[in-house]
Order: sequence, then C-alpha cells, then structure tokens
Amino acid sequence: MPRGRGGTPKGVPLSAILKKCLPPERPPDMVLTRNPTATHPQDQSALHPTEFSNFSIEAPADVDHTSEARFRSLVETTSDWIWEVDANGIYTYVSPHVRDLLGYRPEEMLGRKPLDFMPAEEARRVQTVFGPITMAHKPFRVLEKTHRHRNGSLIVLETSGVPVFDAVGRFRGYRGVDRDITERRKREQELVRLAAAVEQTADSILITDVDGNIQYVNPAFERITGYSEAEALGRNARLLRSDKNSSQVYEDLWRTIKRGDIWVGQLTNRRKDGTYFDQHVTISPVRDDSGKVVNYVAVKQDRTAQLQVERQLQQSQRLEAIGQLAGGVAHDFNNLLTAILGYSELSLRRLKPDDRIAHHVNEIRKAAERAAALTRQLLAFSRKQILEPRILNLNSVVSDLNQMLRRLIGEDIDLVTRFDENLKSVKADPTKMEQVIMNLIINARDAMPRGGKLIIETHNATMSPGYNVHRQALAAGEYVVLAVTDTGVGMNAETQTHIFEPFFTTKECGKGTGLGLSMVYGIVKQSEGYIRVRSELGEGTTFEVYLPSVEAVADPQSRPLHEPIETGSETLLLVEDDSSVRRVTARLLKSAGYIVIEAESGKEALYAISKYPKIDLVISDVVMPEMGGRELAEKLRHLIPGTRMLFMSGYEDDAVLRAEVAEKEIGFLEKPFTPQTLTRKVRDMIEDR
Repeated sequence: MPRGRGGTPKGVPLSAILKKCLPPERPPDMVLTRNPTATHPQDQSALHPTEFSNFSIEAPADVDHTSEARFRSLVETTSDWIWEVDANGIYTYVSPHVRDLLGYRPEEMLGRKPLDFMPAEEARRVQTVFGPITMAHKPFRVLEKTHRHRNGSLIVLETSGVPVFDAVGRFRGYRGVDRDITERRKREQELVRLAAAVEQTADSILITDVDGNIQYVNPAFERITGYSEAEALGRNARLLRSDKNSSQVYEDLWRTIKRGDIWVGQLTNRRKDGTYFDQHVTISPVRDDSGKVVNYVAVKQDRTAQLQVERQLQQSQRLEAIGQLAGGVAHDFNNLLTAILGYSELSLRRLKPDDRIAHHVNEIRKAAERAAALTRQLLAFSRKQILEPRILNLNSVVSDLNQMLRRLIGEDIDLVTRFDENLKSVKADPTKMEQVIMNLIINARDAMPRGGKLIIETHNATMSPGYNVHRQALAAGEYVVLAVTDTGVGMNAETQTHIFEPFFTTKECGKGTGLGLSMVYGIVKQSEGYIRVRSELGEGTTFEVYLPSVEAVADPQSRPLHEPIETGSETLLLVEDDSSVRRVTARLLKSAGYIVIEAESGKEALYAISKYPKIDLVISDVVMPEMGGRELAEKLRHLIPGTRMLFMSGYEDDAVLRAEVAEKEIGFLEKPFTPQTLTRKVRDMIEDR
C-alpha cells in the first residue's frame, strides 16, 4: 500500500503487486437500460428512500425493454440476480437465481422490501446512502449492499439499478441486477490487512524487479537504513551492500533466486550514515500467472541488538571459564607461595643482613611476593576473593594516593583531578579500590608514551532501566562514578572486546602481564559494580567505574604503612592438610610467642579440642579432605560455643563464607600471607579488634 508523499516519485504500489493474486472481474451478464425518451417527473412520490445499499457491479445500458418475454428469458437464465421493485420499493419480480444467493425462493420475497432481508444496522446505512438517489429517481451503478442469507450468514452483493417509467413518463419503480462478491471482498480485505501488516511490521521489506532495482520499501526499511522512500526507489538494492560480506555470499544469493528458489541467510549491511547493522534476510521470487519471475520480495529482520546480546553472552561465558581456571590454579599455587614466603622470612631472621646468602634468600622472597601479586590479580578477576568492605568516599581514596600517583606517572603527564564535592559514599574494600585506581592509572600512563593529560573524575549518577555498560545491563539506581581519562593512543573496537580478559595485552613482550585490567574488572564486579570503556584510535580512552552508592558516612581510614610483627602467648589450634604450609605457619606463630597445636584434618582438630579445652583461637584451612573448615566450625560451635575461628585460603568459592566474613562473624586470612599479616590478624581475632 503506497504512502502518498507529495512531489516524490512513486514506485509500483504495493496494492498493485498484491492484487495480482486476485482473479479479474468479469462484466455483468445482464445489461439494463432506461427508456431514453422517458421523462423524470418531479412530482412522483418515488421509491422509499432506502431500498438499496452499497453496490459495485457496473450496469451497462443497452437491453431492449419492449419485449417482456425476451427479458424474462434472459434474466431467468443469467447467473446474476435480477429484480424489480415498484414505486413503493416492494419486490414485484425476483429472478430464480436469488435462491442460490440468499437461500430464499422468489415467491418468498415478492411483496416485501429489500430492507426486510438486511441486518438492522445495514438497513439504516442503506436508508442514509440511497435516500437521495431514489428520491430523485436516479440510476445507481456498481454499489454494494449486504443481505442476510436464510441461514444467517451475511452476503455482500454488487448492485446496479435504473428507474422505470411508463409510456407517459410516470415513475413505476426500479429494475436492477445483483452479483455475489462476498468471496472477492474477503480476499480484498485480506490483501488490505496484508498491506497494512507490511507497512507496519518492524522488519524491513523491499520489492525489486528481476534486476534488483527497488520498486517498493516499507517504513521499517526507511527507519533501519536511513534511506527515505524517494531515495531508495529506482536504485539498485546493492546500495546497502557492505564490505563485511564475502563475494561468495552474493554469488550464492543471486544464483539461488534466479533459479526461482528462496534464499535465506545473514548479511551485514551498511546504513546511509555508513554504520553497519546485521540482518536475517529471506528473499523470495514473485511469479506472474504464467510462472515467470517478475519480482523479488526481501524480508529483512534487524538482528543487530540480538547478535550484540549473543556476543555479550559469549564474552561473559568466556570470562567465566577463564575465571574458573584461574581460581583453580590459584588454590594450589598460593599454598606453595605461602611456604616459600614463610621459610624465606624465617631464613632471613637467622642470617645477618650482610650475609651473601641473605641476599639470595631476599631475592627469593621478592620473587614469591611478585608471584603472589599475580595470583591475587587472577583471583580478583575470578571474583573469588574475600573482600572486607567499608563505607568509603572515593574522593578520599584518590586523595590519599595522590603523591604516589604523581610519582608513578612521571613528569611528562599532567594529572588533573575533578572531584564532586557532594559525592556519595560507597561500600567497598579500601585496599581493592586502591588497586583498581592504581591499575587504571598505570594503564593510562602506558597509553601515553610521549606524555599527555590524565584526568581523574568523580560524580554521582542516576541510572534508568535499560542502560548498558560495556555489554552489561546496568541495574537502575544511584551510583558513584569514578572516571579515568587519558589522551593516549586509544583502542579499536576489536581490542575493546578483549580488554578485560586475563593475559590479553597490547604491550610489547616483557612489558605487561595482561592482568591489570582483568583484576580491575573482577574487583568492580565483585563489589556489585560495573566498568565501561570508551575509546577510539588516536582519541584517547576513558574508563568509568560505576559503584552503587550508600547513604552512610564514610569510615575514617588509618592503616599503618609498615605492619610490625605482633606477639602473644595464647594457645592456637592450627588445622592445615598441606604439610609445608602447616609447618611454616606453626614456626612463624611459635616465633611470635604463641603455643601452637597442629592438626592435619578436621577430625584431628576435634580430637585436639577434647584434649586441650583451653584454646584461644582456631586457625583452619577452608578446603580439606573429609572435613573442611566450615564443617569443622559448625561442630565447634556446638561443642564449645564462642570458639573463635580464623580461616585461611588461597581460593574461596564459598559464597556463604564470604558473606560471614563480610559481616565480621569469622576472620579470614588470604594466602599467601607475610609474617606481619599473619600475626596482625591473629591479634585482631584474639582481641576482637
């Protein structure tokens, strides 16, 4: 159904193409005429003003009315219904064919009016439409009316009629012919609905000739492609072609449709503004009555958003798989690093600072610390860390790091901070947030090898439903946004899809592990936040971190720069199935003055509790055979209520445990740990600090 647009060239109307499906209309079998010499007296009380309805068969005028017998012979053999009414609109003649049309015998209709065989609403319409015609004794041609069949169904008739006058010009009534067009009207209405559906569908539809020249486009085509109807009509469909499809795809397409078959496939097309979009395309040949292909109809479903969601899901699944792998490796690796760090520290205590061996041991310790840092980054990405969240103000976190950040980026980079003075608080682990900021700054510094400007901004944001952040649907609500912007080299779209994957890096070999941004991603996600990257080659990059805001006031931060070894004399139960970790941890605690009882399983720990009832703190690995740390803690709660527990783990996949740690119900010590961290945590748990 074409859309009229003044002054624009039109293609082949959609209705014209669809009407090829309808059979041609045949002319009426019966021709009615009026005596051309008769007059139309104005003073006749003519036919009742509503005897006929809405008709559509044109009634030619060349029948000879002088022979009544001849007329009867013609009307009784025609397939149409012939009728006559008198000046009062009462049937005086009804041809036999009425029985086929309406189910009534002719004698049942004689003496009655046409309105008697119509629905009430249709009768009122007929009175309104035909009153002026019949009052003026005018002929009516090719109009429609609706009768009710004897069985109750509705029959649409095309009708034509002429007034009848006697020899002296007096009006005697009407003579007419009706034809059943019910089925044709149904088909036409179906075509109208089809045309409306084509016009209103969300899918792009275009019709071309056999050479691919566009003859029709629907509104969805204009909306999706950016080309107006006037711009598209007459042009070849290749105006949408992009360089994203191989030549073999187009060759297969044309080979298929020229063969008369339907082609179905995926195409990446280009809009008028040059942007790309993905479509699921079905192209079907249209044949004429002889079977010759005369048109092609293409129905194109825009799948850009759907494919984007699929790519998001694939990336999410890929990141989750990498995270599972990273977490699994970290568990055993951190046990090894705990032993290396512990024994290195014990060895350094026994060696003099100027001892040559002390230098070697110190290098071993440094290497283990670097390995531990890499492992923590992997755990951050896999989101299996134990966080210790506090109420923070990100302005304060950035300000505390300001001097360190300026030394880190160098003198050739201008550092600018823009803080929202009314910034809301967030709930996050302060140490992890520092790691996020440090890694984003390092990434920005490396993107500006020749210097530039680095901007750190904070502001509040309110997100409405449906907003997307780096292929993630952002939950509606209030957020605090931390943005880090550089004026560096930027990234292309392909790089941005991999930027948060572990070990993915654009830096030269030996200049990056590819774990910095993956760690940032993991910490932000585990903090129930989102991270977004916006970048173009040569235009710099912006990373935006979205964290849910809270109404509470930020906690004051006061952490010593160098933690000392804290001592004590309490009795500790150490439960660890890894012998090397158990031995080195026990030696570190004993060297700090504690009494340490060792157990290599949960069952041994229960036996030790029964033998040594005065135990001030239980330090237990989480993952152990037969009985893990959480099961041991549950049993101890029943046996000795109030027993304090400190869990150790290099990889924790227990959501319940993480929740308990967050609520301060139990303590947690992340492997690998230093002697300072171990002894500080033990004192915190014993003194309930």
